[in-house]
Order: sequence, then structure tokens, then C-alpha cells
Amino acid sequence: MLGRVKPAVGACVRCSMLRPDPAQRARLAEIRDNLLARILEAEREGWLGEMEGLEISLVGAQDKLAQLDAENTRQRTIDLGMPTFSHLSGRTGSSPQPGFSARRPVAV
Repeated sequence: MLGRVKPAVGACVRCSMLRPDPAQRARLAEIRDNLLARILEAEREGWLGEMEGLEISLVGAQDKLAQLDAENTRQRTIDLGMPTFSHLSGRTGSSPQPGFSARRPVAV
């Protein structure tokens, strides 16, 4: 563990640049629930400074959960498939279309 610093959970939750990973939603909800319990404890014990910091972290956790929920409800991209050349050109073979002459008269 020497040389490694573990960042505080509150700092990560508060960071507006952090995009939460949808796979970590349950962990984020757990952090939110823990913050709620710690806020109640700080209020009961009269730790006003601690309570203020926890409330800021709680708002951050709630924002991250809201971001995940909004992303889940956002419409996803629909794969329309790749058109084949025959669909693009309107032809399936090398025979000319009806009414089309392969030779054009040359003006003299």
C-alpha cells in the first residue's frame, strides 16, 4: 500500500466531471444510503461541520444516480442495417434497365 493514496469517496461523488458507470449504480445507491445514515448521526451528535460536508456529498450522489436514470430512459440508437449495393443502385445485375440504351448516338 505504500505510495498509493485512496481517494475519499465523497470527493469522487462530488466531482461534476465524473461520469458514473452504469454497472456501479448499486454501489452508488449504497453510498447514498450510507450518507443519509451518517447525516442523521451527525445531526444527533451536533457535528454541524461534518453534517454540511455530508450533505454536499449526498447531493452529488443523488445527481449521479439521476444521471444514470436519465441515460437509461434516453432513446438508444437503432441499427438500420447496411444497405447492399443492389438497393442503392436499383439494379441487381449487369443488364440495362428497360428503356435504357447502352449506346448513345454520336452527333456528327
